[in-house]
Amino acid sequence: MDRLSGDLDRKDDSARIAEAPAIPLRDQAEFLLERATHRLAVPERLLNLNELDVLYDSDACALWTFMRPLGRPSFTRAMLSDFEQWQGLIGDHFGPNGLPLKYLILGSRSPGVFCFGGDLELFHHLIREGNREGLTTYGYRCVEILNRNRHSLDLPMVTIGLVQGQALGGGFEALLSFDFIIAERGSKFGLPEIMFGLFPGMGAHALLARKVGSAIANRMILSNETYSAEEMFDLGIVHQLAEPGEGIATVRDFMAKSDRRHAGIVNARRAMRVSAHIDMAEFYKIVDLWADAALQLREQDLKLMQRLADAQTRAAKGFTPLRKVAG
Repeated sequence: MDRLSGDLDRKDDSARIAEAPAIPLRDQAEFLLERATHRLAVPERLLNLNELDVLYDSDACALWTFMRPLGRPSFTRAMLSDFEQWQGLIGDHFGPNGLPLKYLILGSRSPGVFCFGGDLELFHHLIREGNREGLTTYGYRCVEILNRNRHSLDLPMVTIGLVQGQALGGGFEALLSFDFIIAERGSKFGLPEIMFGLFPGMGAHALLARKVGSAIANRMILSNETYSAEEMFDLGIVHQLAEPGEGIATVRDFMAKSDRRHAGIVNARRAMRVSAHIDMAEFYKIVDLWADAALQLREQDLKLMQRLADAQTRAAKGFTPLRKVAG
């Protein structure tokens, strides 16, 4: 692995090389040179994003990414900017014409939280101003990021969402764009927007309807129910369950078992996107409807939205985001 993290509990290069079967010096030198080349080829900007911790594992050809929010674990505009850079840098430097990449994994550093979803404080502010353009601009950015991820950045790779806690609202919507979701038991999923008179506007309708059917999607969106990882597994939304604290190890095991059939998985996912096609116009139209609904919220709805945002802020103050650890 070219960069190390306390969460990625792997032996360092020297220990693994020492334990490996003896190989000719020339082959070992070539192996070390290849690893050094990989290390230098990873763009420095990708490793130094403000709110995303990125680690490249050259052994598994996997790029691990962990959200590391500086404030609330939500999709703030700063976080969206990091995701846009992240996607652009991966597209420019990885794949058939760059560094080998078979797996792209997204998790979170926030204890007990994958993501709370949209930036409620921003929404509250924009609605108070009557700023429809601000709302739609935010929503368009979200669905554009989601759609690029849904298409695996047009790279022959498998995307994996790793859930080790709560995935609510836009956090849940984002996960729906991954090829596979691996969730630890005890994780929670939900779409709470209806509690303050809104609905999830960044992908849930389009993606859930195609995954579980419109009737179940409608129930999930309008019920304000919270679902366990086990319930999401039974619905086919979560693809594999992990024991608490074993999410990363389970992802590693999944990649190891999938490696032999990687090409088949990649192309099967492409075929699924063909059969369940979603045009960007559909995403944009739903964002427009969401923005119109947001501007019609009542005073009591806005107060509830603000209380929820305040609760998320208080929860975030107890988080100590892990800083990057250079290898």
